[in-house]
Amino acid sequence: MTQVTVLECLLDCAIDHGLLQDLYARQGAARADRTIATSLEDLATRLGIMRDGRDHGGFDDLPGQARRMSTIAARIGLIEVATAAGHVADSARQRDGIAVEATMARLERSFDLAIGQVWMLRGG
Repeated sequence: MTQVTVLECLLDCAIDHGLLQDLYARQGAARADRTIATSLEDLATRLGIMRDGRDHGGFDDLPGQARRMSTIAARIGLIEVATAAGHVADSARQRDGIAVEATMARLERSFDLAIGQVWMLRGG
């Protein structure tokens, strides 16, 4: 009989709550909501571009897209998304396909979690 090990990914959706609160304090609720929505849309677009690049075996465009994604995520307090995007950039620069797959999966999971968390925490 073969033993099967199940690995569970326990991902912490690290968000800088202070940065979000500061954003709302500086911009007001309506403007901060728009800023966050625009940033999340930009992140989603870049993630889609990165998926396409990965699916077509290209490493060349991934680092730039990932670095930009990291900058946008950090600006709205999505620490785990920013970190994961940076790791995608590093993996792509090293042309390590396995590491790109692993870090992209982490980036996708953290982005999915962050979307829900940001809207739950907004303004509070």
